[in-house]
Amino acid sequence: MPIRWYGPADPGDPTYRHFERIVNLTLHGAVFAAVNSGLWFLQELRHPFSHLDLVTLTWGAMLLVHGGVVIALRPPRQDPA
Repeated sequence: MPIRWYGPADPGDPTYRHFERIVNLTLHGAVFAAVNSGLWFLQELRHPFSHLDLVTLTWGAMLLVHGGVVIALRPPRQDPA
């Protein structure tokens, strides 16, 4: 089931901004998985790429940093009233 935002899209709302960051992180992870799995598959076929491990590790590190930023910028929890 896709992620949806129910309600008005208010870029000033901290919860909305956090939701947007989570969606961007999810897209980043999906592109990382698709591109890297495709590159590793092509390398296994017949196209050697000597720095593929470095590319994968660097991109994976950037993905982890992106996840850390999303967690660090999480808005404070609000109690439902």
